[in-house]
This record gives sequence, structure tokens and C-alpha cells, in this order.
Amino acid sequence: MRRFLDLSVAIDNDTPADPPPLRPKILYQDHAQSVAEVLNFFPGLTQDQLPDGAGWAVESLQVTAHNGTHLDAPWHYHPTMDDGARAITIDEVPLDWCYRPGVKLDFRHMEDGYVATAADIEAELRRIGYTLRPLDIVVINTAAGAAYGTPAYLGKGCGIGREATLYLLERGVRVTGTDAWSWDAPFPLTARRFAETGDASLIWEGHKAGAKIGYCHLEKLARLAELPPFGFEIICFPTKIKNGSAGWTRAVAVWEAETA
Repeated sequence: MRRFLDLSVAIDNDTPADPPPLRPKILYQDHAQSVAEVLNFFPGLTQDQLPDGAGWAVESLQVTAHNGTHLDAPWHYHPTMDDGARAITIDEVPLDWCYRPGVKLDFRHMEDGYVATAADIEAELRRIGYTLRPLDIVVINTAAGAAYGTPAYLGKGCGIGREATLYLLERGVRVTGTDAWSWDAPFPLTARRFAETGDASLIWEGHKAGAKIGYCHLEKLARLAELPPFGFEIICFPTKIKNGSAGWTRAVAVWEAETA
């Protein structure tokens, strides 16, 4: 029996899942509100001729491609990738990258704002007894997952640093993911470190590793705590936005579950 686990969050008007200027806005039109629009399409039609006098339900959205669960393309991180090639946009991401065996690394114990290293990745792989293979999709379960839906979410979770990101990419990983708002440490905590040190290399260091080796990552994943460490597949095909920096995805984990 195959089990499907939805790893995605919904795009909605109320959840504080993005900084205020970047939050989505959804206008809902129900079956009564749309009747006049329906009648305009079909001259001579009257409302009483519609089944139950009802039109259609439609939503208008003002969103960024980074609202909700989404897949970032290399173009989001930098104009180039692979040491100088033009970075690919979301419509150019190989579909072969987006349906692959998944690996979950549990970093929930790491403090908010901690920047994970290659040694942290290695230690967790040893703990779960797994050796990375090319094109594995590696997802990071952080403390942010449990805070989703609360005002604390944007400041929760560890980030994955440049060294740790390159560790994965050098082993053939091309899609990674996190349940946090960003693959990197939360912006407010990074801003504090930058103010203390003046070191601009700290800003978006995990993302910027994509200039060295092009890769994609998933952000705002959900329910990672319910996944086993490995033995599942992840499906995360992105919406095809021409020249886009990201695309929304209904990310799903699939695995064979034992039957009683």
C-alpha cells in the first residue's frame, strides 16, 4: 500500500508565513457573486436558468512565486551558476530533479539562527545510517516546522550554510528543502550577526552556493516530522513560470507502507 504525505502549506490570507510586504492577497468570488459575470458570457441567459441559480467560484490572487510551498530556481540566487554559466530559471529546471528518493535530516535541536556546517550534515547522515546518492532530494526538519502558522515562524529554525550546501551539491544533490521560511538562517538573526561583524558573506550564504553549483531548493515544507529518515520519494514539480525565479509546488512524499 502506498502512502502519500502532503508536504505543502496552503497559500492564504491569514497565516503569517511571510514578512508583511510579501504576504499574498486572495480575493474570493463565490457562486452568487459571479452570476452577473456568467450571464455576460452567454447573452440571453437568465439566473433562473442556471442550476440552483448559482454561478462559479473564482479566486484572484496577488502573490509572489515565493508564497506558499515553492521550488526556488538557481536564477533566484544569482545570475550565473556552475562557475559562470547563465543560471536556469524555473521553467528550465530538469523535471528529472523533481521526482527522486528523499532523505530527511533532523535538525530540530539546533537553535534558531544556527548555521549548519558540513560536519553537521555528515554527523546526521551517520546517525541515520545513510550514504547520499546523486539526485537525492535532501530535506531539513528544523524547529520552524512546529512554529508554522504563528508569528514566531519567520524567526525560527536553523539555516544551512555555504559549506554545508556545497557538501550536498558536490555529492550530486540538486534539490534540497526546508520547513523554514528560508534555506538560510532567519533574516533577523543574520542581520544581527552582520551588524556585529560587518561580514557580508554571511548574507544568504547557502543560497549563494548556487553560483558555484546550480541547485534548487524547496521552502515552507510541512509535516517533515512525520517522515522516516529515508525510504520515500519526493515529488515536487514546479509551476512553469516563464523566466521565473521560483514556482509553487504541491510537494508530496510517497512510500510503501506496511499493511496490517
